[in-house]
Amino acid sequence: MPAVTVDNVLALPRVEEPTPGALSRPVLSVTTAPRGFEGEGFPVRRAFAGIETKHLDPFIHMDQMGEVNYAPGEPKGTPWHPHRGFETVTYMIDGVMQHRDSHGGGGTIGGGDTQWMTAGSGILHIEAPPEHLVVSGGLFHGVQLWVNLPEAEKFVAPRYQDIGGGEVALLSSADGGALIRVIAGELDGHRGPGSTHTPITLLHMTVAPGASVTLPWNPEFNALTYVLAGDGAVGPEDRPIRTGQTAVFGRGESLTISAAAMQDSRTDALELFVLGGKPIRERVVMAGPFVMNTRAEIIEAMDDFHAGRFGSIPAVRGSDEKA
Repeated sequence: MPAVTVDNVLALPRVEEPTPGALSRPVLSVTTAPRGFEGEGFPVRRAFAGIETKHLDPFIHMDQMGEVNYAPGEPKGTPWHPHRGFETVTYMIDGVMQHRDSHGGGGTIGGGDTQWMTAGSGILHIEAPPEHLVVSGGLFHGVQLWVNLPEAEKFVAPRYQDIGGGEVALLSSADGGALIRVIAGELDGHRGPGSTHTPITLLHMTVAPGASVTLPWNPEFNALTYVLAGDGAVGPEDRPIRTGQTAVFGRGESLTISAAAMQDSRTDALELFVLGGKPIRERVVMAGPFVMNTRAEIIEAMDDFHAGRFGSIPAVRGSDEKA
């Protein structure tokens, strides 16, 4: 970790320090993600467990997938399953994952790539390691985020975006102590490649040991950070945070994150997902893979799924072929 790096971070565009007097966002909470299993049994950490939904909006759910080093024959994925009413964002750090869906989208991601799937009105999809990885085993590590869609866009046409690791915007903190990858949205005038229905900013950030970074942040957005690896501190209070923990920030105009001077033997730096978005402020009714506004819409989604209205599972092709 991480998959996308640079030889000289000082050669990158710099994120300017916030203007003097900008209000630093306080830390409202730090929670520890419980461990669980997803799909056919791959291990995850539930990053948003225990966090009030009002602090997550417009986000619904996030899993850190792995980090796990599979033996030959062990890699696992998910079976075909439906979604409606939101977007899934799958970001791979180590290993390879294939995606196929009932609307013709799909591809293979690894090494900092992102798959962005707008489920919208309804879709069937599958996520699985390619056959060569099942045979060989190997390291698997990624993140999957669910982003809500507002009521007016719950039934948009499904869409698939394949974002290569080389497409993300690469930035440096003002003093060069942090490498910032902008996957979607905007940071200090620099835009990432992901196209979103709901206004958000999504970053993967590496902070060198002992370094601190203060990011300008849209005051209309909420703000969260999840530690993929390492130890550090967040907010003006220097609240300690470590691997598998999520910090929720309060209102303000900037975020402050610092890395501990000493990291453990497995971690070269502090690795974080930093995200925020404009709250939708609508009722959310969720039942498994469906995220809607009313119970009646959930029942309708279930009926449509069982009636085959989410599309058909495409014919099987070569397991390592790009779908």
